[in-house]
Amino acid sequence: MSVSSAIGVFDSGVGGLSVLHHIRQTLPHERLIYVADSGHVPYGDKPPAYIEQRSHTLTRFLIEQGADAIVIACNTATAAAVASLRSQFNIPVVGMEPAVKPAVAATKNGVVGVLATVGTLESARFAALLERYGEEVEIVTQGCPGLVEQVELGELDSARTRALVERYTAPLLARGADTLILGCTHYPFLAPLIRAVAGNDIALIDTGAAVARQLQRRIQAELPERQTGDASVQFFTSGDAAQATRIMSVLWDANTQARQLPRESM
Repeated sequence: MSVSSAIGVFDSGVGGLSVLHHIRQTLPHERLIYVADSGHVPYGDKPPAYIEQRSHTLTRFLIEQGADAIVIACNTATAAAVASLRSQFNIPVVGMEPAVKPAVAATKNGVVGVLATVGTLESARFAALLERYGEEVEIVTQGCPGLVEQVELGELDSARTRALVERYTAPLLARGADTLILGCTHYPFLAPLIRAVAGNDIALIDTGAAVARQLQRRIQAELPERQTGDASVQFFTSGDAAQATRIMSVLWDANTQARQLPRESM
């Protein structure tokens, strides 16, 4: 291989950078390649077959760039595509799912709220999670149309974003939820705003750290001879490269430069 091994990470947009932060902390010496599929964001309102097709396209691109492990840094894409990706590609594929189990452990009053995309809430994977843990606590769900788009715009604390957060958290808080699951990788970037709206006594749960640990375990178990990369990070987008660079510079690092995906992956 002409380039060092790498971990490939993709999301519908920039939200997966919240997971990439945890991956970098857990695996500081790895070469990372991140794809924001912002030309097709949001995934939450699109058919599962469409999301599955995009997931395969992006995975093939990442493997071509040297990735020998893939992280689907998107709950909706995990629900739609993780099974078929694992069947087609003989490399570790790590997905996301709403952190119902740790939320059940965290709640004190037995009421857990879930903020997620409609696509995640309607998925079979989420239904299985509810069936597994729903008898232990009351789980209240809330679809959040528009929140992903606000993060994609870099509006983490605008009046419109605050209004959406207030609208979506209100029913969960009214039901008594003391724990909120951030069921989309975009939402951790809104955690300060969500906490400001919901109060400091509310526990916020996301799965980024757990995904990074699972990735580390999979690499150690399945790729024991693998050489680590050069600790670099590359960014690609199917959207506007200048816009992606601007937002990623806020969410990741001021020196971030996003490149356009090649036409065949757009």
